[in-house]
Amino acid sequence: MIVITAPTSTIGRLLVGDLLARDAKLRLVTRDASRLAPDIRDRTEVVEGSHGDPVVVERAFEDADTVFWLAPADAAAPSAEAAFVDFTRPAANAFARHGVRRVVGVSAIGRGTPQARHAGPVTASLAMDDLIADSGVAYRALVCPSFMHNLLNHVGAVKAQGLFFMMADPDLKVPTVATRDIAAAASRLLLDGTWTGFDEVACLGPEDLSPNDMARIVSDVLGRPVGYRQVTAEAFKERMTGFGFSAAMAQAMADMFDAKNAGMDNAAPRTAASATPTTFRQWCEEVLAPAVARA
Repeated sequence: MIVITAPTSTIGRLLVGDLLARDAKLRLVTRDASRLAPDIRDRTEVVEGSHGDPVVVERAFEDADTVFWLAPADAAAPSAEAAFVDFTRPAANAFARHGVRRVVGVSAIGRGTPQARHAGPVTASLAMDDLIADSGVAYRALVCPSFMHNLLNHVGAVKAQGLFFMMADPDLKVPTVATRDIAAAASRLLLDGTWTGFDEVACLGPEDLSPNDMARIVSDVLGRPVGYRQVTAEAFKERMTGFGFSAAMAQAMADMFDAKNAGMDNAAPRTAASATPTTFRQWCEEVLAPAVARA
């Protein structure tokens, strides 16, 4: 039995589809079962509730061999540590009690870098990885840079203003990864019963691009000029709190971008194993362009 947390998330949806296509036996943990497609509900076991709830994980992990772990984005959390470490603690306590053998989780690049000590969600994600590994299960952390998918948050500005805005250095080339490739990496690990111990598996995309490089590609794909504009930390935090982020989480996000601008995402070398296949141009053609057309 494979337990999938956050099955309606961007990564979780893709992962569930891939595993069902391979006839895997799945148990899904979701806050709202009505968000699952009827055919998914018919082919899986469903445990309704938050996977941060001790009562829910006790039910979810019974007779489970393997777990996919994804801490949900919690913009209103009192801290990044609360959003990742505290949320994960009930599950980490339950893994050994239920004989879970392997866990695959989504995390972040940065371990071993000086920037990772003060990088908001990245710092908290790495602490979450340590918590899971210390529980005694075999653990693979899928460590990722920024997701291409994050650009969907800027679809309105791209369409209306021909711009997207971030704190990122406009000329710093860094890796980005498509969520489909993270899901594919998770699927491979969840179906492989041979690995042991704790390790990180980097998912880096096939190329390094700066925000200005991305703007040129978006312009080419959309057939009209699109530019990138860097914003200050204060403007970024104000925007985040306007979207419902707590002050602590807005600051944590700003800290993360400061760490990324200092080179944290370039810490993991791209190798044949860590280079995932989806290019940013392909993602723009298949995901961003239709989203802009619908906006």
